[in-house]
Amino acid sequence: MAGHFPLKEVILVRIQVPQPHVDPHIMKIEKKIQPQYFDKIALGEKTFELRLADWECGVGDMLVLREWDPGTKQYTGREIEKKVTYVLKTKDIDLWPREDVERYGYQIIAIQ
Repeated sequence: MAGHFPLKEVILVRIQVPQPHVDPHIMKIEKKIQPQYFDKIALGEKTFELRLADWECGVGDMLVLREWDPGTKQYTGREIEKKVTYVLKTKDIDLWPREDVERYGYQIIAIQ
């Protein structure tokens, strides 16, 4: 028959692909980072983050650092994902308003 195409038999097969173990307690956390710090981390020169401890993170969590341009107040589109390997919390550094430090403390985050 002109204009008709023969039907082809299609067989769908469902297979199970083993998935890597994902710990439900591991979090993916997005944070802004200024360009000069983003570059140092991207080059492997900076392997830690100092942040106000107003949010929770733990060893094994993933930090998604999104480059933020403070001049334009916009994300640049660059981001890098790093695994948290160590968290140290303290209240003995004066970089943020004292009331925030008293409320949250600091956290120093080692990353790789």
